Parts: sequence; structure tokens; C-alpha cells
Amino acid sequence: MTVAKRVMGPALVVLVIVGILFVAVLPTRTLLQQRRDTKAATAELRELRERNAALEERARRLSDPREIEQLAREQYGLVRPGEEPYVVLPAPPPPEEEPEADHGNVLERAWDAVTGVLPG
Repeated sequence: MTVAKRVMGPALVVLVIVGILFVAVLPTRTLLQQRRDTKAATAELRELRERNAALEERARRLSDPREIEQLAREQYGLVRPGEEPYVVLPAPPPPEEEPEADHGNVLERAWDAVTGVLPG
């Protein structure tokens, strides 16, 4: 057996394995990527359909004159001729309570002031 024949056998096996990898692995990776892309596109399509349905419902509501009037009153403060608008302001926040004074420290400081003891 010559050197060429001994090298040719393992090289052929390696070549067959590489060929199988190209034929099997690469298409499998592509298939898996396509499945992920399809799932993402399906989820996006579902979300867009929901948004589209919500926008269609809003467009339907906005074709009603009562809805338009309500929005004009609420968002822009508009009134009909002859009506008088009133603005109701929110109640002011309650005043913050002062923390309870520490009477013990106040008495000690007063006593120290009387006796001439400096804080220290």
C-alpha cells in the first residue's frame, strides 16, 4: 500500500463527513431560523391586527356627533353657544404635619442655657 492510498482513505471519509454536514446541518439551521422569523412575524401580525381593530373602533366612534362633542368638551374645554363654562380646581393638598417635638431635649437645652453649660 502506497502512501497515497493510505492518505486517500481517511481524506475521502473526511470529505464525505464534510459533505454530509453541508447537506444536513446548514439547511437545518436555515429552517430553524425561518421558523423563528415566522413566529416573530406572526406575533407582529397579531399585534398589528389588534391595533387596527382598535383604530377602526375609534374611527367608528368618532363618526358619532355625540362622541365628537364629548371630546371637544373634555379635551378642549369647548362649550355650546349660551353655555357658561366652569372650571373646578382640585382640592389643595393637606398641610404637612410637623414632627412631634422632643420635649426632653428642649428641657435639657433650656436647663443648660440657664446653668451656662455649653453644648458640646
